[in-house]
Amino acid sequence: MNMGQSLVIKGELAGGEDLTLDGRVEGKVSLPDHVLTVGANATLNSEIVAKVVIILGTVRGNVTAKEKLELRAGGTMDGQLNTPKVAMAEGSTFNGKIEMPKKPEKAA
Repeated sequence: MNMGQSLVIKGELAGGEDLTLDGRVEGKVSLPDHVLTVGANATLNSEIVAKVVIILGTVRGNVTAKEKLELRAGGTMDGQLNTPKVAMAEGSTFNGKIEMPKKPEKAA
């Protein structure tokens, strides 16, 4: 689902499908089993929980990405990040702290 750049959301946003945001969001975004893409025109002042987070725009707040976070060229993140995998492109900006939990090892 795509949400255009003219949208402004204040409050909690939760869903059961992949989501691309290009507008402004203030509040919690919860997509624990899906992909959140923050478009190049988007500004999120949010706490984010998602399986995968892809940032092309601006995110201010704490992010938990269960599988990985991709900070692409032109993307900006300010806040605490908790994820097992991180990819940051040249031309992206990150200010904050990264925690990278280890995945539990499988028993032999």
